Amino acid sequence: MPAETNEVKNTIKGADAIDEAIAQGIDFDGSPIPTAKLELYSTVMGLEGNRQRSGVSNTMRSRIVRIGAKHIPQPELDKMLVEAGFAPLKDKEIAFFYGGK
Repeated sequence: MPAETNEVKNTIKGADAIDEAIAQGIDFDGSPIPTAKLELYSTVMGLEGNRQRSGVSNTMRSRIVRIGAKHIPQPELDKMLVEAGFAPLKDKEIAFFYGGK
């Protein structure tokens, strides 16, 4: 395994680590990411980059819900959203992110 792969894995965390690995085309275990996967990712991210946004607050809330649901119980996340001035969790978000738990 190349030294620089270990260095990236150990010093960069979260989404930044994923972005760095994708940019290098190397997975955390040191194996190359197949070209077809990288090309599809680039295509979809290019489409997303060109999409009209509804506003920063809406995007922030979406990210908070999507990521927060992985780490924070539903009643607590709902309370945190409201306290921060965001809309509470919608029924469809609760069903999607918490329904299978």
